[in-house]
Amino acid sequence: MSGASSARTAVFRHQNTVRVVVVGDSATGKSSLIAAAATDTFPETVSPVLPPTVLPAEYYPDGIPVTIIDTPSSLDGKAKVEEELQLADAVVLTYACDQPETLVNLQNYWLPEIRRLKVNIPVIVVGCMLDLRDEHFPINLEQMMGPIMQQFKEIETCIECSAANLVEVAEVFYYAQKAVLHPTAPLFDQESQTLKPRCIRALKRIFILSDHDKDSALNDNELNQFQVKCFSAPLQPNETEDVKRVVKDNLPQGINHHGLTLDGFLYLHSLFIAKGRLETTWTVLREFGYNDDLELRKENLPVPSEKAPDQSVELTSIAVDFLKGVFSLNDSNKDGALQDFEVDELFSTAPESPWDDDPYKDSIERTEQGDINLSGFLSQWALMTLLDPPQSLAYLIYLGYTGDLAKAIRVTRKRSVDFRKQHTDRQVFQCFVFGPKHAGKSALLTSFVERPFLDNYNLTSGQSYTVNTVDQPRGMKKTLILHEVQECDVKILLSSNDSLAACDVAVFVYDSSDEFSLKRASKLLMEVARKGEDSGYGVPCLLIAAKNDLNLYPMAIKDSEMICQAVKINAPIRISVKDKYMNNVFQKIVTTAQQCHLSVPETEHGRNKKRYRQLVNHSLILASVGAAIAIVALAAYRAYACRKTKSAR
Repeated sequence: MSGASSARTAVFRHQNTVRVVVVGDSATGKSSLIAAAATDTFPETVSPVLPPTVLPAEYYPDGIPVTIIDTPSSLDGKAKVEEELQLADAVVLTYACDQPETLVNLQNYWLPEIRRLKVNIPVIVVGCMLDLRDEHFPINLEQMMGPIMQQFKEIETCIECSAANLVEVAEVFYYAQKAVLHPTAPLFDQESQTLKPRCIRALKRIFILSDHDKDSALNDNELNQFQVKCFSAPLQPNETEDVKRVVKDNLPQGINHHGLTLDGFLYLHSLFIAKGRLETTWTVLREFGYNDDLELRKENLPVPSEKAPDQSVELTSIAVDFLKGVFSLNDSNKDGALQDFEVDELFSTAPESPWDDDPYKDSIERTEQGDINLSGFLSQWALMTLLDPPQSLAYLIYLGYTGDLAKAIRVTRKRSVDFRKQHTDRQVFQCFVFGPKHAGKSALLTSFVERPFLDNYNLTSGQSYTVNTVDQPRGMKKTLILHEVQECDVKILLSSNDSLAACDVAVFVYDSSDEFSLKRASKLLMEVARKGEDSGYGVPCLLIAAKNDLNLYPMAIKDSEMICQAVKINAPIRISVKDKYMNNVFQKIVTTAQQCHLSVPETEHGRNKKRYRQLVNHSLILASVGAAIAIVALAAYRAYACRKTKSAR
């Protein structure tokens, strides 16, 4: 594998220039360094601060120009320095080789200052005026800078130069440009001298995609195809043998009788990086669609851009069939469930598992052993697709999906259209779960994924979801997503006009033994109903009387039924999670979501608006009829007048 010289074609196609800001103490040679780089001569006199200087594209193998920004060192210029650092792609940080105190200040002031500004960009530390250093006191640069680089990982490289003698001047800005276009940090751990986990995962995916015969090795033909794809130039037979010889001599397991193994492929990239040929590895990564964070570039994903707020995104049967195949392939013991190590292997070609953190971490049903069955696996994908379609598409690709991505997802019909047509074809429904504190919301969510009842639940913070499939008549299944909304978050949620657009059905949970709980749930129901009426995103609603195992307060049943009658929704569903009496609540939620034109609560405010609209429409109809009669009468009168005139003649 070779081709560093061909990397120019694959470099950062969106990067038009690299902006390098030069900072450091006064009199450390900043301006002289810039002038020497631009003119290839040492200036006898130089301005304290130079204007922006452009080094043209032809100076660099990647064909991208470098814009150099000089900065003042005085306190008066601090604001200007901060502004320029915020706009920089890279920083050249200078010290004077003949002034040790400037190196100390670099460590004590400049590097901490760059961190304080939170500019996540590479830093090139440059010792200027190398010609002025006392030759009787030689310095080991690696030994001197090693501790500083350990402390400040953002330092990409260190170099010393002399503008007076034109020594290593051009290299300063070459390294700065290279640090931007081909950064080391995402790929390689300098301390351990090993590839970073994300880099290994990306290269593993690339290896698998390049292994066309699926024999876990790249033969000569596959190596050549890979070379042409990435570098637009074939490998010569002697080059192929040279590559394999280097790998075999240093890592015997990197070559087998089929060709280059994954271990050998990874070793080659470690070797390229160790030798400073990062552009080779970056060319490969970018050819396969990766960005600087070693994730697939989002702009290459066909995510629907014109989706209305009340439309959702679902996986198609094509994507579901692919995922079923992935599940089966990774179920190594064929027990119908994935253990943690099998899930880790499944996502070993992705940047990381997408399900290790909220909102996915505890969202699905697991087996008694804590494994994920197929239903839970597909439910998790349904949740990820609904919440983050680009991530879902990206992870399909990470797992090896090579079909038409546009056919992997579908955008549902607008819910407002479903309401008018009184029918929906959605396969995935999102239910917002409202209710006061201690009403039983968390117990409802956890029971949905078959987790045991707890006497005490910690108050949920942030976004909480559970997802599962719900059996339907004739053997059909729908996917239901329960989204818990904390009472304290309701006001913020409803402040957005589109807040209910993504909600297919809402439930309001209350503690049936607590009169105040019902009153609070009723108030939340009215707030949501009012928001739906005002925004045009009315939502079918249900009242859920939880904790039915406790003693009801005297008027509990009558009060709750009156509330439902007042807003014209179904009677409360009484459940007890503790006693495992669920009263088919999840089937009823799905049925309510499917019958989207029913059970939409109507407040007095909404009824008044409806009556007003009816009155306006009635008035318009009368006005239209009146106008039509007038026009007909006018036409009849004109016809009569015309006949009368003719008869008079």
